[in-house]
Amino acid sequence: MNMTRRNFMGALGALFAVQRGAAAAGPPDPGKVEKLKLSDEEWKKRLAPEQYAVLRHESTERPGSSPLNGEHRKGTFACAGCDLALFTSEAKFESGTGWPSFFTFIPGHLETKTDYKLILPRVEYHCARCEGHQGHVFDDGPKPTGKRYCNNGVALKFTPA
Repeated sequence: MNMTRRNFMGALGALFAVQRGAAAAGPPDPGKVEKLKLSDEEWKKRLAPEQYAVLRHESTERPGSSPLNGEHRKGTFACAGCDLALFTSEAKFESGTGWPSFFTFIPGHLETKTDYKLILPRVEYHCARCEGHQGHVFDDGPKPTGKRYCNNGVALKFTPA
């Protein structure tokens, strides 16, 4: 095999993904969530500019800027792009990072991929319905999963129970 930079980075990303437990989340059951496909113009009409930047172009909001950091009521956190429920309030915890954080998600409602934007690979996750970027998952969360789903607050909507 010709070892190009792309091949090397791909192999390195696969290694880190397995080590980080990305495979544990696995792909969602394709029968559970129907995909929502909209044109770029439709997304621009549907979303506020900050939501569009995060959900459609994988931007990141400033830490500490989301009102959802202080949201402690019982309820559901859904994708701001398509309203698919992603997390329950029982899974939310204070991570001290400045972004809403969760230790688990609603099964089948997130998809992952490897992100190389900061050179070292990270596990990025998206809404399974609209493929909107939500955030990154790390292995420094609380029990029982040990995971921290670090989410952009602007990519979420909260609905109280």
